[in-house]
Amino acid sequence: MEQKKYLKWYNKVGYGSGDIAGNVVYALLSAFVMIFLTDTIGLNSGVVGTLIFVSKFFDGVSDIFFGSLIDKTKTKMGKARPWMLYGYFGCALCLIAIFCIPVDMGKTAQYAWFFIVYTVLNAGFYTANNIAYSALTALITKNNHERVQMGSIRFMFAFGTSMLIQAITVGFVAKLGGGAAAWRTVAIIYTVIGVITNTISVLSVKELSPEELEEGEEKAEKEEKYNLIDAFKILAHNKYFLMICGAYLLMQLYSATLGMGIYFMKYVLGDEGLFGTFSWAVNIPMIAGLLLTPTLVRKFSGMYKLNLVGYTIGTLGRVGVIIAGYMGNIPLMLGFTAIAALGMSPLQGDMNALIATTSEYTRLTTGKKVDGTMYSCTSFGTKVGGGIGTAIAGWLLAASGYIEKSAVQPESCINMLHVMYLWLPMIFNLLITIVLIKLKVEKANEELKTKAN
Repeated sequence: MEQKKYLKWYNKVGYGSGDIAGNVVYALLSAFVMIFLTDTIGLNSGVVGTLIFVSKFFDGVSDIFFGSLIDKTKTKMGKARPWMLYGYFGCALCLIAIFCIPVDMGKTAQYAWFFIVYTVLNAGFYTANNIAYSALTALITKNNHERVQMGSIRFMFAFGTSMLIQAITVGFVAKLGGGAAAWRTVAIIYTVIGVITNTISVLSVKELSPEELEEGEEKAEKEEKYNLIDAFKILAHNKYFLMICGAYLLMQLYSATLGMGIYFMKYVLGDEGLFGTFSWAVNIPMIAGLLLTPTLVRKFSGMYKLNLVGYTIGTLGRVGVIIAGYMGNIPLMLGFTAIAALGMSPLQGDMNALIATTSEYTRLTTGKKVDGTMYSCTSFGTKVGGGIGTAIAGWLLAASGYIEKSAVQPESCINMLHVMYLWLPMIFNLLITIVLIKLKVEKANEELKTKAN
């Protein structure tokens, strides 16, 4: 029996455009905040890494907190859309503030400025916006194929935005004269774009009514009544949720270490402009793969085999990057980078549908509908993984003897950059592949439904 369709093409595209806004924040911070703080402001990479690491402890609590709040929200706009809309205005102000650190301020005050604003951005406004955005997947349609399509479209916008930001930002800053003032101007321009696209995304979709969401489902409870402790217990008993959290964490660790590629390009390959070229090699194949993901999910009769095969290819591709990197063969590095990105694309495209399926597993086993809390794993993995990855990169740079604002780095730093950009991404991909071997949530749901009938 064919599933009911809830969305028009413009709803899907409008929803997906929201990831332009999200990646204005994420791509700018993950790719450039460290080099801005070290090479423009003159802060120590190890101290910055520690501040980012500490900041993520607040994130770990806020994700579950906001997920629970979204589940309990009742407005004319729905549960998630108000949080997505209003949360982004705070994101915009905080992002600009990070790139407005006064260069003549004392070092201690600069560290404090960064830590406070970075924490408020990630633990507060970005969390509210991002969890709400992800939760909309389960709130505006019950059609699993539409959810896969939405995931593919949103991540095409995500990787397209990341690609453009990574490709043009270095040159854009240079064209504006370089220095702190140029970075501030770039941040303001990007956030204006983010506010506009986030608003368009919110207004392009409408949440289904609670009655329509529950139609055709067995109702264990009319109202969900659970506190934060209950939410933790519910999540802790869903092994597939924990696997997805682990996979998301590793995916963002991968992205964070890959984002440190600007140091590799600048000090190993001798041209920081190559960072944009490598971003094309990552994002164009990723977007192509996302276009094919809905069709491939159908061909593979589900997400499990597709994701596993894809990440196996992705891991082998990164092995090729290591070999080419030590050969010093840039075209070969670009080729293997593209192969790895293509293999990784299906999981990016169907992740929201996979989380929705995992949320269904919770409903089938506990009778609880906790979509907002479940989707908190998306924001949790993105922010904690990205933050920890950036922190580790900062610590490794400091331990290797990295010299802020220096045109030449010691041999120990060059060796560390090889580890950070070549080896760590491959290791993270391998660990994700191992997790995917066990992530058989679709099969588990079918078995539970069969037993119930």
